[in-house]
Amino acid sequence: MKKLQLLIVLLCLGSLTTVMAQDLSKVSISGSVDAYYRANLNAPNKGGFAQAPGTSFANQPGFALGMANIITAYEGEKVGFVADLVFGPRGADAVFNSTGSANIVNQLYMYWNVNDAVTFTFGNFNTFLGYEVISPAANFNYSTSYMFSYGPFSHTGLKADIALNDNWSLMAAVMNPTDLTEFNPTGSYYGGLQLAYENDMGGTWLNLLYGDQDGKLDEDFPLVPGQMSGGSTFQIDLTTGFDVSDVVYLGLNATYNTTAAGEMYDGTSISDADGDGAGFYGVAGYVQASTSDRFSIGLRGEYFNIFNDGLTGDDGWTPVGVDENGDGNVFAVTLSGNYKIVENFTLIPEVRLDSMSEEDYFVNNELTGSKSLSSFLLAAVFSF
Repeated sequence: MKKLQLLIVLLCLGSLTTVMAQDLSKVSISGSVDAYYRANLNAPNKGGFAQAPGTSFANQPGFALGMANIITAYEGEKVGFVADLVFGPRGADAVFNSTGSANIVNQLYMYWNVNDAVTFTFGNFNTFLGYEVISPAANFNYSTSYMFSYGPFSHTGLKADIALNDNWSLMAAVMNPTDLTEFNPTGSYYGGLQLAYENDMGGTWLNLLYGDQDGKLDEDFPLVPGQMSGGSTFQIDLTTGFDVSDVVYLGLNATYNTTAAGEMYDGTSISDADGDGAGFYGVAGYVQASTSDRFSIGLRGEYFNIFNDGLTGDDGWTPVGVDENGDGNVFAVTLSGNYKIVENFTLIPEVRLDSMSEEDYFVNNELTGSKSLSSFLLAAVFSF
């Protein structure tokens, strides 16, 4: 009897080991690490006068850290998950949350492949809008564009991806307000849509986003006189990119974002706030060419405009110099090289020029106002 019991235990352990081995084969670990050196060419690089373009990431002087990105994924036949964690300054700048905690979760979602045509995704996922992404391993330019920096970074919600045929697909989503990733404190939601066409040469994606970022004011809760709530936000975004030859790639991103004036509490009642909508729009073109198996060069040109103080913070800071009406624009040109030391280790030298429509946004080496800033950057990105 004891021998029979031992045999049963060994058979059970063998079966369990086989199941675990099969499950582990579906688990993958990937990610990247990056760091950079950055210096202004026509402006100070130390003290309170050190400046950088008003875009996300790559904005510190001297040698600086990017982030460590660790992605664990389980890919089953029907279901799976992605846990994407980030550490370091770039990761901290990329992760928004509802509570102010030290959140390191860049993405955390599960998915269900209902059939060959339909997939549901539930959780926190990076935005479907725009050309660029958070991870530097997936961008050609190391510094980022204005449109990427002020479009959404991430969403938390439920989305459905539907393959219409071999080339066309549709995505529909219901989500928390933009970048509220841990939970929803506002009671309002966003809707998202994407229509995509893809083939072996590239693709085109038309994206729509609509919703209320901070919810409606409520007289049943304590209100502070002068308290305001923004109205509904609408954003339309077009992204496209194609290989036009074996060595040349062309890309384009255009976006328009506007938020209505919303509501205001004057101490006695809630009424519609005065004023027109505020927001931003822009367009960027990308040209990349491979000169060899190990080196390629690319140019990004971007025009970005904000209107009616669309991106002005509570402290009055704005990423673009504006006039008395809250309108302003910037033209930025970025030239980057990609040199692969090995397949997964890339050096990125980069020269960038930002030119504002308004004077005195930057400070030059003589400590006088300037409308332009030129800078040099060298980044190293290792992916695994």
